[in-house]
Amino acid sequence: MSFSKDACIFSLTANKELTREVAKILGVNVSEAIVTHFADGETLCEPTSSFRGKNCYVIQSTCKPVNERLMEILIFADALKRASAKSINVVMPYFGYARQDRKNKPRQPITGRLVADLIHAAGIDRVVVIDLHAPQIQGFFTCLVDEMTAIPFLAKYFKDKVDDDWVIVSPDHGGMARARRVAEFLNKPLAIIDKRRPKPNEATISHVIGDVKGKHCLVIDDIIDTGGSSRAGAIALLEHGAKSVRIAATHGVFSPGAEVKLYEDNIFKEIVVTDSIPTPEHMKGKPLTVLSLALMIAKAIEHINSGKSLTIVYEMFSNTEE
Repeated sequence: MSFSKDACIFSLTANKELTREVAKILGVNVSEAIVTHFADGETLCEPTSSFRGKNCYVIQSTCKPVNERLMEILIFADALKRASAKSINVVMPYFGYARQDRKNKPRQPITGRLVADLIHAAGIDRVVVIDLHAPQIQGFFTCLVDEMTAIPFLAKYFKDKVDDDWVIVSPDHGGMARARRVAEFLNKPLAIIDKRRPKPNEATISHVIGDVKGKHCLVIDDIIDTGGSSRAGAIALLEHGAKSVRIAATHGVFSPGAEVKLYEDNIFKEIVVTDSIPTPEHMKGKPLTVLSLALMIAKAIEHINSGKSLTIVYEMFSNTEE
């Protein structure tokens, strides 16, 4: 894969392994950046050499610790801008604060929009994201935004596993588009879990819409965080007669305690995520399948840097046909 000499790739603290894989595919080295966290909590991020007139690509998810990762991006972008970088492009495989995309009740902030404004203020020219929690979040940004999707990766992974008695399940009404896409590719029926959230990280299941009795259920989601809603959904499916439950999601946040909720009583037959977020220590050693996004990100960076249309990349990785 060709990559121009007038471009460079950086990793901050969140996605070092993924960045190395992307750089290897592009045939370049990861440019060095120093990230320092001081005793008082302040952060300093700086490149170690001149990148004047170059297109800079920074790969960093805003995963836990979210605020720290976000400040690293903003501070490093400012450093690149002051060093006369030609363009500043941030690849955020996981966009934190995406779940704060609207006011659920009076006096609540829309923090997703605030983060987008901060990204613009820092001088970032383009953001590449993967499976935003809600597609309309793209409208929060003033800079260019390209949203890729990992849903075809998940669909292809299960292609040779599915049988006649499988059903694809959306964990809520908001995830219908993702689940429907997988259901159409695998040519399987679709079911929906009617879920309500009384407060953050808690979910209550009203009922299951669709026939899951005697079926192997594959739940398609965008995020697995505490595992609470995932577990509640799996229990509801099993109570409705499902033979087994698998879950696949783009972003494995896996907050502490998720390892208990997800693996207790072997409630899930299989759990699949991508490497948009590095696997936390408490999840390592668990039966977890992680699919790599490196090739898709490398292709996106290559096309952006060469001025080629990203439509080809969208079609290449959005096509669920082999």
